[in-house]
Amino acid sequence: MKNLSLILNAILLIAVGVLFYLHFSGAKSAAGSSGTTGSAVAGDLKIAYINSDSVLQNYDYLKTNRVQIEEKNKKIEQEYRNRAQGLQNEITAYQRNVSNMTLGQVKAVEEDLGKKQQNLQLYQQSLSQQLMEEESKLNKELYDRVTAYLKKYGSEKGLHVVLKFDPTSDVLYAGEALDISKDVISGLNAEYQQEKSGTTVKKDSIATKK
Repeated sequence: MKNLSLILNAILLIAVGVLFYLHFSGAKSAAGSSGTTGSAVAGDLKIAYINSDSVLQNYDYLKTNRVQIEEKNKKIEQEYRNRAQGLQNEITAYQRNVSNMTLGQVKAVEEDLGKKQQNLQLYQQSLSQQLMEEESKLNKELYDRVTAYLKKYGSEKGLHVVLKFDPTSDVLYAGEALDISKDVISGLNAEYQQEKSGTTVKKDSIATKK
């Protein structure tokens, strides 16, 4: 009964990370959305699971945004390399000409190069923070999209709990009959395509599991 209680109080939580990580949270809202009242007994409990790796690999929304973030990362990295190379060129020029400089000139150039190096470090930190915020934003959007769809799917199919099943999860075994990964991927992609085309998402976008 203790294990059953833990299951009844868990729903799927999806997040991404060194792009996308998943974990569990309370399942009260999921149970309420299924249209039932009170606590489900063992004989009435309906559980399904998704393979989180499969969902992340096949969700078109995530594929598109990954490409966009990767392209942005490349652009940002190139901008940083350009600035770093510019500073390195100045340092090389200083080292080449230092023997011909006065002490005052040496001090002035070294102070200028020191400030530029500090600014470059601050710029690098700013870029890192920007990339982290982009990843965090995508993780949040991914979580919101998947959990919103699972709420509709669970209500439509009368499910009480949807688990995630992958090497990092606490689920050690789950029968294939409980796997709704293909349905969820199909439904998520249908919603995303309708969103891109500006059409309204229909109820029949939730696939019927066979």
